[in-house]
Amino acid sequence: MTSVLILGALFALLLAGVPVAFALGLLGFALLIMADFSPLIVPQGYLSAMDNFILLAVPLFLLMSNILLKGGVGRDLFSAVQAWVGHWPGGLAVATILSCGIFAAISGSSVATAATIGTVAIPEMTQRGYPRNCVLGLLAAGGTLGILIPPSIPMIVYGFITEESVIQLFLAGIGPGLLLIFLFCVFSMLYAQFSSSYEPSPRASWDERWRTSIRALPSIALAVLIISGIYAGIFTPTEAAAIGFALSIVITVVILRSLTWADFKEAVMHSMVTTVTILLIVAGAKVFGKAITLYRIPQDISGFIIEGFSEPALFMLVVAIVLVLMGLFLEALSMMLIMVPVLSPALIPLGIDPIWFGIFFVIMVECALITPPVGLNLYVIQAVGKARMGEVASGVWPFLVMMLITVILIFFFPEIALYLPFNLL
Repeated sequence: MTSVLILGALFALLLAGVPVAFALGLLGFALLIMADFSPLIVPQGYLSAMDNFILLAVPLFLLMSNILLKGGVGRDLFSAVQAWVGHWPGGLAVATILSCGIFAAISGSSVATAATIGTVAIPEMTQRGYPRNCVLGLLAAGGTLGILIPPSIPMIVYGFITEESVIQLFLAGIGPGLLLIFLFCVFSMLYAQFSSSYEPSPRASWDERWRTSIRALPSIALAVLIISGIYAGIFTPTEAAAIGFALSIVITVVILRSLTWADFKEAVMHSMVTTVTILLIVAGAKVFGKAITLYRIPQDISGFIIEGFSEPALFMLVVAIVLVLMGLFLEALSMMLIMVPVLSPALIPLGIDPIWFGIFFVIMVECALITPPVGLNLYVIQAVGKARMGEVASGVWPFLVMMLITVILIFFFPEIALYLPFNLL
């Protein structure tokens, strides 16, 4: 009953127009006061959320991706992919998905991926007859590849909590990431095939293909450098973000000569605003998560799951349902920080591989990124596309279904996630 009341109060605040960060923080503060806990937990929660080396990668990755965006790299990348696959049925949608996958490997950020590719793809796809809600949903879902395809900040956090190898987690994310890209592409091609409003794109000439590919080559090389450097242990993901930021300036200023001083200042300002927004949401969620943890709501739920469901399949089903419900009112990092320490002790007794469970958890977090009212990618695409929240949310559900199908497939075929980490290392 308490959980229902808390969830209802959060929905009421959000419907009243209170920003997500303040709704979470204020409700968390109220819950602490009502339970007679010290109000000092609030500033401590905000400080601990901000003072985090892992979160330092967020502004660096955002700054890098915004510089690449202002320098036209996102447009160049999209143009190159479109030149090769744009004439396929649903080619623009396929190009968008593939561009999201490549940019995800550069930025490691769901928000940056959605914002960068969305800026270029939304006008292109709507001009070709794609329904607006479908386009917005595709971009919101495509952006989630940023936390599944390595590098991935949630995987780093999961590895820290469970003391599992981050490199193995990165490798385990490749198979499911490629599977999700494949499902998105197949859906897009079938959608275009049976849509009456879709207008096919003409086949690009070989000259255009090579010209656009050469222009996109530096950004692709940057993605390869970031991933290979992390895998080889040359630098940490935060250091990779810093290196990526420096190289993004080299690419846009020296090689492409497409970044002006005004563009640079705008990229810095936009990165600052987005970073503050994200960190405020993380901090608010930290306070709210701390409050409901002190109320023992997550512990009671997890304890009930562990004690009541001894079969791995049933256990995973219940965990998936709980995560979907928690994703309605908690952001990704709070879900991970609250649930993983409680659930991880039950994995070994049930015969569930912790690396596999990490990938399962990240995909479920992806679902949380595109479920209202706290789905961060929905707000990003709403801002980029200047759309109503209802438009974005109505276009997301087919991709949400495909994410859940991916979860089912990796459950029955765990080698999709586990083959690379246990055969390459």
